[in-house]
Amino acid sequence: MNQTEFKIDDLRRVLREAAGTPEEVDLEDDILDMEFEVLGYDSLALQETGSRVERVYGIELEDGAIVDARTPREFLSTVNMRLADLDAG
Repeated sequence: MNQTEFKIDDLRRVLREAAGTPEEVDLEDDILDMEFEVLGYDSLALQETGSRVERVYGIELEDGAIVDARTPREFLSTVNMRLADLDAG
C-alpha cells in the first residue's frame, strides 16, 4: 500500500483489528495525547499493532520504536517518519 500519511483513523482501525477495543475506552474520543496504558493497550498490543502497520504499509519499524511510543501522537509520528523515509528513498 502506497500511503504517505498514517492518520489517527488509521491507527484506530489497526488497534481494533490487532487488539480489540477495551470496554472502558471510546477510541473515537480525542485520544492523541492519552497514554496507551490509560487507553487499555499494553506493549504486546502495540507490538501486534506495529506488525500489522509494517505489513500493510510496507515499512519496517525499529524494534523499540513502537513500544517506546507512549501516546497515539508518538505512534503516528514514528510511523509517519518511516513513511516519509520510504517516499524519499
